[in-house]
Amino acid sequence: MLRSSPNSQANAPSSAATPPANVRQALQVLGIRPRKALGQHFLHDPSIVRRIVEVAQPPPDALVVEIGPGLGTLTEELAQRAGTVIAIELDRRLATWLDERFRGTNVRIVQGDALTVDFAMLTNRRPYLVVANLPYNVATPILQRLLTSEHPPERLVVMVQREVAERMVASPPAMSYLSILVQFFTRPRIAFRVGPGAFTPPPKVESAVLVLDRRETPLPRSEWEAFFEIVRAGFAQRRKQLLNALSAGLDLAKIHVRAALHRAGIAPDRRAETLTLDEWLRLYHALREEHE
Repeated sequence: MLRSSPNSQANAPSSAATPPANVRQALQVLGIRPRKALGQHFLHDPSIVRRIVEVAQPPPDALVVEIGPGLGTLTEELAQRAGTVIAIELDRRLATWLDERFRGTNVRIVQGDALTVDFAMLTNRRPYLVVANLPYNVATPILQRLLTSEHPPERLVVMVQREVAERMVASPPAMSYLSILVQFFTRPRIAFRVGPGAFTPPPKVESAVLVLDRRETPLPRSEWEAFFEIVRAGFAQRRKQLLNALSAGLDLAKIHVRAALHRAGIAPDRRAETLTLDEWLRLYHALREEHE
């Protein structure tokens, strides 16, 4: 269920609405303890917040969707730069407080789950950007849902675990299913890294701000499922050579898989992490031809 503020207006929040500078104090006042189950680490470093918004570069009339606004630190900075900000907060207590804090501004608070929200309906099918400090525990499924949605964002600027960011921008021989997924839909790059001290409570890992610029997909939507089925099969048993992994994962005779690999110009003893996106696409077309 979604609950949004009925009082959103095109005015940036006033300084009077700013919460206490000390995040711990703010959480105490609100009676909120960060919940590990929600991946709650509250960004408190203003210099990092400003850098995120500078990297995002939202135009003055932009619609920005923020996921997991927390105490609204990034939300307020976005509101100063963008036309409209829609902030999705799962924690009902925080959503209620944020709704009061940003009442009468260009910020709309939606209490809901980014894993179930209909982004097309939420944005009224307008072009939009996503700028967010994503909860660590659901960052990957949220990104996958956004990238494959019928109404995807034009650009994403998101904070995730550094290791996850590095997997998304990887190149052979360090590719993964996530690398292929992200690079199929976007041109990813790491903007900068962030240490644990920028958060309350500090996480046990480093973070990175990742920029994902939407690209035209190399296959039509009707073929996405078939393509990623092949990629999943290749990575399902990473220690196996491609010939064996694809044969087992796709339930195909090795003679057909070997012929497709040969047609794609890929040696059968290679492993999935060594293939580029272009090679996966060649293999996909070769396997289709083999079955025609």
